[in-house]
Amino acid sequence: MIIMGLTGSIGMGKSTAAGMFRYLGVPVHDADATSHDLMAPKGAAFDLIAQTFPDIITNGQIDRKLLSKKAFADPGVLRTLEKILHPLIRAAETRFLHQQRSLGRHLVVLDIPLLFETGGEKRCDIVAVVSAPAFIQRQRVMRREGMTPSKFSAILSKQMPDHDKRQRADFIIPTGLGRAVAFDHICAICAQF
Repeated sequence: MIIMGLTGSIGMGKSTAAGMFRYLGVPVHDADATSHDLMAPKGAAFDLIAQTFPDIITNGQIDRKLLSKKAFADPGVLRTLEKILHPLIRAAETRFLHQQRSLGRHLVVLDIPLLFETGGEKRCDIVAVVSAPAFIQRQRVMRREGMTPSKFSAILSKQMPDHDKRQRADFIIPTGLGRAVAFDHICAICAQF
């Protein structure tokens, strides 16, 4: 089974690309979605996060915006949160891989936003990076609710530059030329496996 890491900086179209892989029948494990599930009220990380950061609980739920704000303001908070979440996300990823292997899949995708930044590429056979020109990236990100230029800059400062990601990739999926072009690239990648 080929394990493909799918990554890309914020606003590059990674979620759209992951959806295209799913459309083609390729199983995708989404690290962000797993994180959301883990932090839900019945999620495996909820109690520990609530105990560690009691001020971020609102109406019995984790206030993700407040937690994000705290994590960006304080690297210690971010490290603590990562120590809670990353092992649980990895465990879910491992279960996904075992399940897909038992089903005889030829190709699976691990959708991991910070793949290179966390060393996740070591768990992958190949890596695909979604990429778009910086002006398109900025337009996409600034359309998001609650996004500001300073928040966007802060997020970018914590991510490996797009140029470096592209240099380390086995495949580059261009997402700035329209969905059809990106889909054609994804189809070509899948055809190899």
